[in-house]
Amino acid sequence: MITPFAEAQVRKNVISYGVGSYGYDFRIADEFQIPKILPLLDPKNILPGMFGTRKADFCIIPPGSFILGRSVEYFKIPREIVTICSGKSTYARVGVIVNVTPFEPEWEGYATLSIINAGSSPVKIYANEGIGQLIFLEAAAGDICDISYADKKGKYQAQKTITHSKL
Repeated sequence: MITPFAEAQVRKNVISYGVGSYGYDFRIADEFQIPKILPLLDPKNILPGMFGTRKADFCIIPPGSFILGRSVEYFKIPREIVTICSGKSTYARVGVIVNVTPFEPEWEGYATLSIINAGSSPVKIYANEGIGQLIFLEAAAGDICDISYADKKGKYQAQKTITHSKL
């Protein structure tokens, strides 16, 4: 379901990731996309060149701005599971909001993350360290979803890179 998988929580000198008490803390990869200063970002019309790409060990987010990233882990969610995603409290304590949608039954791919600096100071985001947490919810026997993400041929299925909004 998760590749690569950290069987225990990794904490030494990093923002933690791996198996937690009731979930899994996932990491952000070393690939970042930074929006260029434009008059308008339209989720229905993201064009090539609207984001710059950076591969690095960290990324600085200016106050009131955001970046896009992707998870280190590739996920394959079983049909009987849905996840709830949230940002890590370490980043929340410096004004960072991590927006990740739930992973639907039978969705698979690298998660695209929107990381927002809601604070008044620049914030440093560390690649290959924890960025968010997943909590897994299992359907009761006999209550498995009628239509999974794979069944409806979801537009973000099997994404391999940071993926912009699609219609």
